[in-house]
Amino acid sequence: MTPSAKREVLGMLVHEHGVAVRRACQAVRLSRAAYYRPPCSRLLRDSDVVTALNEVVGRHSRWGFWKCFHRLRRAGHRWNHKRVYRVYCALRLNLPRRTKQRLPTRLRQPLVAPARLNETWAFDFMADALYDGRRFRTLNVIDEGNREALAIEIGTSIPSARVIRVLDDLIRLYGRPARVRVDNGPELTADTFVEWCAAQGIAIGYIQPGKPDQNAFIERFNRTFREEVLDAYLFDSLDQVRAITEEWLATYNAERPHDSLGRVPPLTFLPRPDAPAESTFAVST
Repeated sequence: MTPSAKREVLGMLVHEHGVAVRRACQAVRLSRAAYYRPPCSRLLRDSDVVTALNEVVGRHSRWGFWKCFHRLRRAGHRWNHKRVYRVYCALRLNLPRRTKQRLPTRLRQPLVAPARLNETWAFDFMADALYDGRRFRTLNVIDEGNREALAIEIGTSIPSARVIRVLDDLIRLYGRPARVRVDNGPELTADTFVEWCAAQGIAIGYIQPGKPDQNAFIERFNRTFREEVLDAYLFDSLDQVRAITEEWLATYNAERPHDSLGRVPPLTFLPRPDAPAESTFAVST
């Protein structure tokens, strides 16, 4: 029975049945001091704790309970952790606090097909899983001049350093692009990637967040790769993914008609002067 319920029973015994206060307190096991002391609402009693907690959380929104509690102790407050935690939960501070995602401000990227090769490269990431459930990612790179697929890097993890290694290999094969068109993924906004592009003299064209249509060439390529490879096979290993992808790349660049290129393959529409039309970049291992 809660103290408030005991006070209610005491009031009935004393005022309605004429029982002495001392005997009534003994019957419900409540001290006479608690009976005579006027009840105070929990909100008023814990107002100091509420104020102190709100001040700490307002300045340090990512702190958990124990960091807040120890900060209050260092500030001189002697409340025990049970009381502070009760107030902490009543304020719903124990629930996950989501912060607003800050999206970078980007200029709109016009989608115009370049008339020359190596003017703009576009790349993007995709994800899929092997038959046993293991996840893997792909980094797809195309030249917007002729929609040629330059590379598809496959691995369980593709951080910024690996993106740079792939681009270094492509530059040695095809030359340096003037510009790359990318989204705002963490691998492509990392300082490592930005500094590498600056050192290479490559401009970065970040599309606006939530506007994949500004990178429509690579998005359309991703759909084709998804339908003809990733969704068409059950893969047992990454080596199998790489082998099938390498074979598909050769067909895509040299044989598969491309509707937006007049129904001819990319290397027929605009062949590379320094490479035969049937060659393509092998998938990295």
